[in-house]
Amino acid sequence: MSQGGAAARIAAKSQDRGWAWMVLLAAVLLQGLTLGFPSCIGIFFTDLQHEFQASNSETSWFPSIMVAVLHGGGPLCSILVKRFGCRFAVMLGGLLSGVGMVSSSFCKSISQLYVTAGLITGLGSCFSFQAGVTALGYYFVRWRTLANAMASTGVSLGFTLWPLLSQYLLDEMGWRNTFLIFGGILLNCCVSGAIMRPVQLASGSLLQSPKPGEVPERRAEEAQLSNGASSPHPELQQKTRTACFQMLQKYLAFDIFCQNKGYQIYTIGVTWMMMGFALPHVYLVPYAIQNGVEERRAALLISVIGFINIFIRPFTGLLSGHRVFTGRRIYLFSLAVLLCGLSNFICVISAEFSMLIVYCVILSIAMSGIGALTFQVLMDVVEMDRFSSALGLFTILESITLLIGPPLTGLLVDITSDFHCVFYNSSFFLISAALFMGLSFCALEKKNKLKEASKVPLDNPPRYQYNEMPTEPQSESQSPPAVVYITSI
Repeated sequence: MSQGGAAARIAAKSQDRGWAWMVLLAAVLLQGLTLGFPSCIGIFFTDLQHEFQASNSETSWFPSIMVAVLHGGGPLCSILVKRFGCRFAVMLGGLLSGVGMVSSSFCKSISQLYVTAGLITGLGSCFSFQAGVTALGYYFVRWRTLANAMASTGVSLGFTLWPLLSQYLLDEMGWRNTFLIFGGILLNCCVSGAIMRPVQLASGSLLQSPKPGEVPERRAEEAQLSNGASSPHPELQQKTRTACFQMLQKYLAFDIFCQNKGYQIYTIGVTWMMMGFALPHVYLVPYAIQNGVEERRAALLISVIGFINIFIRPFTGLLSGHRVFTGRRIYLFSLAVLLCGLSNFICVISAEFSMLIVYCVILSIAMSGIGALTFQVLMDVVEMDRFSSALGLFTILESITLLIGPPLTGLLVDITSDFHCVFYNSSFFLISAALFMGLSFCALEKKNKLKEASKVPLDNPPRYQYNEMPTEPQSESQSPPAVVYITSI
């Protein structure tokens, strides 16, 4: 029996069975700890305002930075995973998240909170979550779709449990001690990372380890660069610029954005949508408290959104995957965004607790559609061999609007002293984005049909056809799958 055959059997035993299900359980925990965590920040909004004497705009920078870094750190996480492996990235992320929240409990100003809880915890959550998703892809081949669907339930569980736990701890011991406890809870990401041991390839090398010779080559390049710093050579500088351009091309697909109209429309639409998408999550609890809702009941609103997501998100994912909706998912996505925008008018009409519950139910259904369709639509408009690069640029751009949306709206609330501005703003961005994407894709589809009618039919399939991911194990010659950037939508 050859050594390669024995190694292949070891790799096969590691995938889709045995320890893979422990990795799935760790991934569920990771998604609950990372993507679910920002859902509870709105509960501390009023306390942080009083503690630091900060305005709505200043306070909202804290969750905005956290969510933006959580979304936009994907390319950095990809580099970290390729250099050190998934296990290291997950455990490093857990350590950063824990240290960030522990440090936040000692902050003396709101600006310090931007760095500790916003930047450090957000970056740690990004490393843990996205490296965990990558490890899950290594362990599951045949059941990869099912594994990802089951792992995503961790997000809904986090949305449900984090607000309830936060409100209880806040009432019992204040926000500083609560943040200290949160730091200890987030360190459990390190435990999940320890479970994600590297998978062995058929070649006998570790799937998540650097390739042999990669480190010496990198050191040699670094040595050349350091020598070139004292005596620069035009050829070396040209090679450095070329390497930097190739790196950007690999992780941020600007060429696709310029050439692919469907990707261009979708990226612009989602980026614009994100200006209003996160606003209810940040301001719903403060809005309810300001209108006389008890703090515990106000915290329950976010949990209602998460609880309904547990059941609706898998259903919408299965529904949208039906062949009837192939090529039409963008219109379902636009409809979900439109429903999300229209639901905000419920809060404008009434702030009674019963009406806010109705709002949360409708918002959760719309959010489930958005979350289930976001990446399926992206797969429809981008070839799968460039999906990872296209998704890298996609997440970077949406993280920018996620960062600036809540603070700008908070500034408007400070000026007008009216929380209704939050929901008007959110509706404006969501409804306009839905109409832009739906109408633009409709026009693009008509344009493509006219082009096809004027040309001789080709045997090749359409360019923007959805391609299923391969379900068979990779051969020795194939490189491991790239990091897939997933957001908390």
